[in-house]
Amino acid sequence: MSNKSGKGALFYAQSGGVTAVINASACGVIETCRRHGIQVYAGRNGILGALREELIDVSKEDRAAIAALRHTPGGAFGSCRFKLKSIEADRARYERLIEVCRAHDIRYFLYNGGNDSADTSLKISKLSAELGYDLKVVGVPKTVDNDLPATDSCPGFGSVAKYTAVSIAEASLDVESMSESSTKVFVMEVMGRHAGWIAAAAGLAAEGKDAPPHVILFPEVPFEQDQFLARVKEVVAKVGYCSVIVSEGVKTPDGKFLTDSGVVDAFGHAQLGGGAAPIVAGLVKDKLGYKIHWAVPDYLQRSARHIASKVDLDQAYAVGKAAVEYALAGKNAVMPVIKRVSSKPFKWKIEAAPITKIANIEKKLPANFITKDGFHITAAARTYFEPLIRGEAAPPYDATTGLPKYVRLKRVLLKKKLPKYEIADK
Repeated sequence: MSNKSGKGALFYAQSGGVTAVINASACGVIETCRRHGIQVYAGRNGILGALREELIDVSKEDRAAIAALRHTPGGAFGSCRFKLKSIEADRARYERLIEVCRAHDIRYFLYNGGNDSADTSLKISKLSAELGYDLKVVGVPKTVDNDLPATDSCPGFGSVAKYTAVSIAEASLDVESMSESSTKVFVMEVMGRHAGWIAAAAGLAAEGKDAPPHVILFPEVPFEQDQFLARVKEVVAKVGYCSVIVSEGVKTPDGKFLTDSGVVDAFGHAQLGGGAAPIVAGLVKDKLGYKIHWAVPDYLQRSARHIASKVDLDQAYAVGKAAVEYALAGKNAVMPVIKRVSSKPFKWKIEAAPITKIANIEKKLPANFITKDGFHITAAARTYFEPLIRGEAAPPYDATTGLPKYVRLKRVLLKKKLPKYEIADK
C-alpha cells in the first residue's frame, strides 16, 4: 500500500501484558489508517521491534485477517516488558528510535499500553522535538488493571471484570454443592498489584444477600488476619461455605506485599512470590480447620476472549480509531480516553487527554467503592462496574472442531535499512 496522503507512515506497537481486546485496538488503528491511505508498520514484540528495526509490513495482511483481530485475544504483533529509562540515561536508545523512524519515513508513533508505555511515549515525543524530527506520538490506552488516570475505564478491564465475576459465581455454585462434606472455603486470586479494580469487579456476582463472593481482599485495605478469619468463620456458620476473592497485591498492615518475593521485573514492579491465594487459604486451614481449595486464573483472566464484554470490545476499537485520527489531525503527546456521559443509561465518548496527566500515575479504587468493613463493594461501585461488563461478543466458532476461530497474522518484516542493532539488557 502506498501513502496516498504523502504524510509518511504510522508505527504501531503493543506493550506490556496483553488483554482479550488489545487486538481490537490494533484493528481500529489499521482499518482507520487504510481508510486514510496511511501505511502501517507494526513493531515485532513491541518497542523491541522499533529498536531492532523489525517492522511488520501490515499491508501484507488481508482485510479479513485484520477484521478477525477484533475477536482474537493475545497480542497479534507481539508485546514486551521493556522499560526505557530517562532520556539522559538511555539517550542512545531514544535516538535509535528516531533513526528508525527517519529511515522509514515514520511520522506517526502509536504505543498501545499502560502507565509505563505512556511514559515512554512522552519521552519519545520530547526527544523527537529536540532533534527536530516531526513525529506525532499518541498513546493508545490498555490495561486490565484499570489504573490509568484521566479515563473512565481502560480497554481490557471490562472483559477481565466480566470473566472474574462469572468465574467466582460459577465456582461458588460448585463449592456450595459440595460444602456439606467437602470444601468449605474457596479462595480465588485475581490480578491487581496496587489497585483493586479487578477484585472489586468480582463483587458484581453477589447479587443478593449472602451471595458469593462473601469476602473481597483489596490492595487498598491492609490485611488484618484476625478480622479476616472472624469474617470467614461467621460466613461459614451462616451460609455453610465461604467464597473469597483476594487481589495479588494485598498488603500487610506494615505495607509489605503478603507475597513479596523480593524480585522486581523490567519495569521495577515487585514480582509477587508464592501467591496470595495459597497463603490466605493456608491461614484458613491452619487457624479454622476448614477444608479449603484455591485457584489462580492468572493469564486465563486476561486472555478469555470467549467471554469478553461487548462494551469493552467497542471501547478498545474506538480508542484505536481515535488515536489515528488524533495523529493525522496533528495532535501530539496525547492519548484517547473514555469519558462517561451517564451511567443510566450508559453513554460514553472519546476525548484526547495529555499524556503528562497519565504517565506513571496509578488510579486506585475510590474509598467509596469499598464497604466500611473493608470486605466488599458498595452500591456506588456497582453503578460504575455494571455497564462495563454488559453485552456479549463471542468469537466465531469452527463447526467441526467446536473451537474459536482465532487469527494468526503473516507478520512479514520490512527490509532493514540500518545496521544491525543489539539490545544488551532486556
